[in-house]
Amino acid sequence: MNVVDGDGERIGTVENVKMGDPQAVTTQGQGGGSRPGLLSPVAEVFADAEPDVPPAVAARLLRTGFIKVDARGLFARDFYVAPDQVARVDGDTVHLTADAGALARET
Repeated sequence: MNVVDGDGERIGTVENVKMGDPQAVTTQGQGGGSRPGLLSPVAEVFADAEPDVPPAVAARLLRTGFIKVDARGLFARDFYVAPDQVARVDGDTVHLTADAGALARET
């Protein structure tokens, strides 16, 4: 899906959608704990933690949910959109209330 900012400018496409849980006590999720063996530590090193933003912003996005936007351009950093920054969805386009400068950027 295409994503356009509050100014009507196309800023990228939807890469991922993460549903949040505003009532959650923590942002850790429902894990089964660590498992013994070599594979678990190796997997943790190469895990792609989302959202890749500063901790305070990540905690908020994990609670509320987010849309990760694959930004236009070869070296462009991706965006994270909070639910309150979505104005509407029309067909295959997500319209935002904010302009690109107000969105959280991938670090």
